[in-house]
Amino acid sequence: MNMAMNDQAKMRELQPERPAHELDLSLLERIAAGDKAALHQLYLAYYHRVLRFMVRITGNLELAKEGVNDVMLTVWRSGASFERRSSVSTWIMGIAYRLALKQLERNKRWTTRFGLNLEDFEDRPEMAEEPSKQADLHDVLEKALGELPPEQRAVVELTYFQGCSYDEIARIAGCPVNTVKTRMFHARAKLRRLVPALSGDDPAGE
Repeated sequence: MNMAMNDQAKMRELQPERPAHELDLSLLERIAAGDKAALHQLYLAYYHRVLRFMVRITGNLELAKEGVNDVMLTVWRSGASFERRSSVSTWIMGIAYRLALKQLERNKRWTTRFGLNLEDFEDRPEMAEEPSKQADLHDVLEKALGELPPEQRAVVELTYFQGCSYDEIARIAGCPVNTVKTRMFHARAKLRRLVPALSGDDPAGE
């Protein structure tokens, strides 16, 4: 009896872990059935990834935090409508992309109507008096990315920081692959111009 149990345990240890997309799909199926524990598990799995992505698009941490909750609320309400035309990950990031653009639009309307910008009320940590070269380069890159249109920032974030293919990005953004390539082309061109200028290494600025 004990030998049989030991053999079963060894077999389980030798079995490969389920791919992430299978786990995501299993969680989404449970969510569609009303399982809140599955939603919590998916929330924990995607929180940091979705938050980073929405911060990149909106440039506003508070908006992004609010956006993550909106994304998961949409997943909760729409889990049963997932048609498996893409991975669960791509589907979730597509929801995040659309909601982030809507947040930006609402913020612009608020600014236009009242003359206020939500970014003016953000708490920003003070920079160190003598930042390291690495921190300084990171700051320059972040400023340069902030100068790009949100659609281009999204492509850069998804490509270089989240490892998505152009096909996946096209599904997330709801546009043709050629549009993704065009956005990346213009983003790279702008970054090549912006980074030297922001870092003070632009000869033309002397």
